[in-house]
Amino acid sequence: MEPLTQNKMTVPQRLIIMGLGVLLLGMAFGIAGSLQYVIPGLFKSFLSFEKIRPLHVSSTVFWILLAASGGVLSYVNEYAGNLFSPRLAQWQWVVFAISIVLILGSYILGIFGGREYWEFHPVLAIPVLAGWLLFAINVVRSTFKLNERPVYVWMWLTGAVGFLFVFTESYLWELPYFQKNIVRDMTVQWKSYGSLVGCWNMLVYGSGMYLMEKISKDKSYARSRVAFALFFLGLVNMMFNWSHHLYALPILPFVKHIGYLISMTELYILGRIIFKWKNSIEAAIKFEHLLPYRFLLAADLWIFLNLVLALLISVPGINLYTHGTHITVAHVMGTTIGINSMILMAVATDVLDNTCRSLRPYRKQITIGLLTANASLIVFLGALTIAGIKRALWQMGDRHTTFAEMIKDSTPYFIVFSTAGVVLFAGFCVMVYPLMKNVLSCHYYSYSKSTIIPCQQ
Repeated sequence: MEPLTQNKMTVPQRLIIMGLGVLLLGMAFGIAGSLQYVIPGLFKSFLSFEKIRPLHVSSTVFWILLAASGGVLSYVNEYAGNLFSPRLAQWQWVVFAISIVLILGSYILGIFGGREYWEFHPVLAIPVLAGWLLFAINVVRSTFKLNERPVYVWMWLTGAVGFLFVFTESYLWELPYFQKNIVRDMTVQWKSYGSLVGCWNMLVYGSGMYLMEKISKDKSYARSRVAFALFFLGLVNMMFNWSHHLYALPILPFVKHIGYLISMTELYILGRIIFKWKNSIEAAIKFEHLLPYRFLLAADLWIFLNLVLALLISVPGINLYTHGTHITVAHVMGTTIGINSMILMAVATDVLDNTCRSLRPYRKQITIGLLTANASLIVFLGALTIAGIKRALWQMGDRHTTFAEMIKDSTPYFIVFSTAGVVLFAGFCVMVYPLMKNVLSCHYYSYSKSTIIPCQQ
């Protein structure tokens, strides 16, 4: 049995835990949405699809932002020796917690007013921006005096500061200059959202690279030419990779050409780094950091699988068919769950491993959850892709059938997709439970007597 310690939760750990909670909530909303494809009108009286979709999307985005910022703050504290201001981190946690409650609550009440990722009323963007500003200040001030900045530090700085500008840019549609011109409006919308993804990818990939260095104890990776090539490609992706979404818009051709040329090069290099890194680790080191190591290997697998799909849908001729179908959704879900979430779960199991109780007794349980989640994700994305192909052929064909008939014909794939989603959710619950249990132990024993009691399982 692993004894409890008197370690108190840090604010970065609280951010990660809150992110894990929002992740499970977002997945639950996703299951509800998938069931509405199978059973039209389900939950319509109180939780219709127009509410479910933003609840799912925003929860997933907040999972990434919370876990990424918590991981970065934790690793900045480790690398720099101290965090500039734990108080700023505490306020960030409070502001984000209030913002999430207000935003999800507004969706449930049917109060909208935003766009895609941010479908909440624009006024609620102010506390989100304020909370992120506190995070950016902490990262910049904590690393400002460092004599040496490996690539992951530059990634954290770029992602933290860049998000402030891009998030603000995503609200330019409020200005009449953009709002009154649909091409200009859509161009800025897709540009800003693509760059937002680039910003949080910087944070996620940077944390992953720091963790790889921590596991292997080899500092050469984060200082190599390949690693900095990843950083600069990620920077270029932030600026231009969104442009493959705009093939159908009448914008300057060179923008589309740049987007096509650089699409997914970032994933290729990241996959290469992880592949070379995993082959250089000794068995003893793998065992010491077994859970983070397994999550990073899972991310590497999904980088390869998602790269194949991403390259296909980046081809203009194919993109014309796939854009706006479930194939695009499959690509997004593969990136969000297969790559970003696996890397963030690696970070979570590392950062939360010393929270009152070691995670070693739960290695088998978490591994079962990991295998379950990955197997179900393959089925999940496969069903989405097939449903997307059917819709692509319908929308680019003669349309001898109605939209409703086409959706009805795709019902078997939606049933598989929904069932796989339930199994995927169960797999993540199995992985998240031990982390939550540690948190409850910390909370309970911080108010109990100072005697340390061995854990009861």
